[in-house]
Amino acid sequence: MQALPISADMGQFEGKTAVVTGGARGIGACIAEMFRMEGASVEIIDLRPGDWYQGDLADPEVIEDFVSHVIEKHGHIDYLINNALPLMKGIDECSYEEFMNAMAVGTAAPFYLSKLFAPYFAEGGAIVNISSSRDRMSQPQTESYTAAKGGIAALTHALAASFACRIRVNSISPGWIETGGTVYSGPDALQQPAGRVGRPEDIAGMVLYLCSEKAGFITGENICIDGGMTHLMIYHDDHGWTYGGK
Repeated sequence: MQALPISADMGQFEGKTAVVTGGARGIGACIAEMFRMEGASVEIIDLRPGDWYQGDLADPEVIEDFVSHVIEKHGHIDYLINNALPLMKGIDECSYEEFMNAMAVGTAAPFYLSKLFAPYFAEGGAIVNISSSRDRMSQPQTESYTAAKGGIAALTHALAASFACRIRVNSISPGWIETGGTVYSGPDALQQPAGRVGRPEDIAGMVLYLCSEKAGFITGENICIDGGMTHLMIYHDDHGWTYGGK
């Protein structure tokens, strides 16, 4: 991960509590670090062992215990970032149980966390759900992940309506975000209208914006951050594109 940018609003989340699911690495870790840099206390839940709450979001009892842990420690929360990654398997190999696990982690857990935390949100609270550009387009053999991301995108505007005047709820749909530090050039970068592959900071910066007072009139919205790829029309033999399928 590249060095995080210095914000002009450094310290804007002083005294705030942010919860980030799947915050041990990748986009989630970047979100957590940006919140810390701007003064927030951050609570993470992740499957991986580490200096955070370790637990499986597919288990409702784990969710209940995690919520109790956060409230006992802080008494309230300000921001909930539902970022945990659901399983990606396709219709040829994905079992029913695996599909339901993806839905549990990707859609049901954000619903249940939002429900349990709802009484404890401070004034000005916000929820940001991390969806995916796959909520509107697909590759073959991605059904479990795509369905979960479509679910959380729809859950966003439903929660925004239910939490009206109390908690703002928005979602972000990342495109290709490189979380391993690889810098892509050539066709991988140039195929994207922005001219590069995305970075975790591209998503984390928007998360913090959506939680800030600057976004006080934004709720129920989905923001796609994908370098313009979902707006790029692709036809065989047009502008150098060729189709090599069946």
